Amino acid sequence: MAEILTSATRLTHIPLANGVLIPRLGLGTFRARDDNVRKAVLCALQCGYTHIDTASIYKNEVEIGEAVRSSGIERASLFITSKVSPFEQGFEKATQAVNNILDRLGLSYLDLCLIHWPGAAKLDTKSIQNSKLRSETWRALEQFYKQGKCRAIGVSNYTEKHLNELISSSEIKPMVNQVEVHPWLTQTQLRNFCNLHGIVVQAYSPLGVGSLLKDSTVQGVASKCKRSPAQVLLRWGIQNDMVVLPKSVHQEYIVENGDIFGFSLSVEDMASLNSLDRGHHFCWSAEGVL
Repeated sequence: MAEILTSATRLTHIPLANGVLIPRLGLGTFRARDDNVRKAVLCALQCGYTHIDTASIYKNEVEIGEAVRSSGIERASLFITSKVSPFEQGFEKATQAVNNILDRLGLSYLDLCLIHWPGAAKLDTKSIQNSKLRSETWRALEQFYKQGKCRAIGVSNYTEKHLNELISSSEIKPMVNQVEVHPWLTQTQLRNFCNLHGIVVQAYSPLGVGSLLKDSTVQGVASKCKRSPAQVLLRWGIQNDMVVLPKSVHQEYIVENGDIFGFSLSVEDMASLNSLDRGHHFCWSAEGVL
């Protein structure tokens, strides 16, 4: 169901292809476990975040669900994303996986459910079974979407090839592609393709690692704007019309990363940051997955 996009929400949200509004900022929770993730999510919710990103393979959904409930925030005000893992590919496995995700989170629906990776676990990346299994997995997500148990569905780590295959064969088109994006890996061609097909790009690892935060151009823009390098990198993602998902379990960084809507980068600053692209993955690439 389409939501109303006001001048205020336009600054902080992006409409998906079906009209659902996704917050431009979310808390990433990769490798955050136990009490650390519980405290991080609660901190984020208390300081204004409404979007939490998790995954079946992160093994932290129970704690995230507990934090969401203890926050006292109305469920309808939140945006919760999870992902079906490479170990859960195929129609039956994916169907069970989404039901398990909902059970672990203690929720009746997800705002967004993604296929985490275009390949299946324990399969050779060149196996044609990868294509068959991810197609079956998508059929399972379509089923949950039609049932209202997933308000939106999408993919993660998909290349243009994987997206083309899915778009040409599916009843419901992917609404999101979550991939690694930052100034050292701008993914311009992939982002343009997604934009052409109405697919919102979510940027994971938007801060890269320490070396990107120490990049002289990034630090120069940060000094000019009187902001931290992390805030500049996140703002770069926002102004490139992406959803950004910084991960932290430290209160000071969660608060700092959330303070990115009160300033903007100039055209010159954006051009400087865009020019840093070197095709550098800090994480992983699915280019080799058939």
